[in-house]
Amino acid sequence: MRFQSQKIAWYFFAACMGLFVLQLIYGFILGFDRMGWEGLHEIIPFNVARATHTNLLVVWLLAGFMGAAYYIIPEEADREIWSPKLAWIQYFSLLAVGVVAIIGYHFNIWEGRKFLEIPRPLDYLVVVNVLAFLFNILMTIWKGKRMTTTAMVLFFGLLTAALLYLPGMWTFDNLVHDSYFRWWVVHLWVEGVWELIMGAILSFLLIKLTGVDREVIEKWLYIIVGFTFLSGILGTGHHYYFTGGPSYWLMIGGVFSALEPLAFLGMALYAIAMARRGGRKHPNRIALSWTIGCAVMSFVGAGALGFAHTLPQVNLWTHGTLVTAMHGHMAFWGAYCMLILALISYALPEMTGRKNYKGWMPEWAFWCSNIGMICMTGAFAVMGVAQVYLERKAGMDFLDVQEGLEVHAFALILAGALFTFGIVLFVKNFISYGLPSDEAMIANASEADATASDSGSTDAIDGAAAPQA
Repeated sequence: MRFQSQKIAWYFFAACMGLFVLQLIYGFILGFDRMGWEGLHEIIPFNVARATHTNLLVVWLLAGFMGAAYYIIPEEADREIWSPKLAWIQYFSLLAVGVVAIIGYHFNIWEGRKFLEIPRPLDYLVVVNVLAFLFNILMTIWKGKRMTTTAMVLFFGLLTAALLYLPGMWTFDNLVHDSYFRWWVVHLWVEGVWELIMGAILSFLLIKLTGVDREVIEKWLYIIVGFTFLSGILGTGHHYYFTGGPSYWLMIGGVFSALEPLAFLGMALYAIAMARRGGRKHPNRIALSWTIGCAVMSFVGAGALGFAHTLPQVNLWTHGTLVTAMHGHMAFWGAYCMLILALISYALPEMTGRKNYKGWMPEWAFWCSNIGMICMTGAFAVMGVAQVYLERKAGMDFLDVQEGLEVHAFALILAGALFTFGIVLFVKNFISYGLPSDEAMIANASEADATASDSGSTDAIDGAAAPQA
């Protein structure tokens, strides 16, 4: 870490950890509800727990993206954050909005629109918060000593994510119209502009961890992100199959949904090839594991499992079932959650100077969380396929089917416990690093300088230079 203001990112990452753990708690509430153990139903009904669970995911990922920007952009622009004070204001206001929204859900204060439940007054505060964040990032880039492709792709990904939040603020009396524009936010975020953010952060991590030339990585970034973005935009059509949209979306949505896995496969191959090509043996191997794992698991979850149920002939039966949960959990985990954890794993040693990436704990955190998520995906798949057959083919009543699936929810709980064990280890490892320390950063930079002198390579200190005054 080279700039003092980058330490702000640590506090965004800490918020991610807290919100992630809270999301897992609500996930267990949902899991036990699916088992038929509804002891908390009078206090936290299923719909409240579900809204809280999904919105906590959105909030902690956005906090992670903001923390990533506050860490990456100063290094890419080669200067301090334009206004650290504005960054702090934006940080505390983001937490305040998130906390108020979550509390409000428990008192039925919401809009009742899936993934966009946040009450309208808080919508405006979110817009102000994000505009302040984008302005701070833009001024950092504008006044920086250089403009890199990685920084610009990250900025425009964040900018378009903010712009695409606006259609979600339109409301319609017609449910079809409302659903149509709501998917502009939900789908074009996760399968469109967030992938620009994903590509930029992967690019940054691969440059730092592999030693591959920046020009090579950023050329591939253009290709992969461009193809992903194109297929993601037109792939939105698979949400219009059965909501009253024109019939041509059956073809457009089907074709481009089929292309989306190719984009994710390209991203996975790109990350693996860059890692193998790089000559640098970076000591922080766990950060590289999270980085490569992000690319691979995003292909499995967002690409392959998404393709498995988005073609019209399949989606006719699977739409609105737990098959969607199968795809959604693995897709969000692989594409975005692992991405944030990868950057945190890389940034913490750089911010604190402590090498807590060594030892069993970070390794177990990686493998337990990933194996747990794979098992959760399998449990959702079994439940979803059974639900499709019993409801859509056999014609059984919805509630009768849900009761029949309760036994399978036990496997979901077990898999969730393994996953949670891995995340708890990650959080514990995060805490062990402590706060960013100027003295530790200077010591870390001095050690990197000595290593570079021995090897005769300046690349060894990329991302670990001494902080500027």
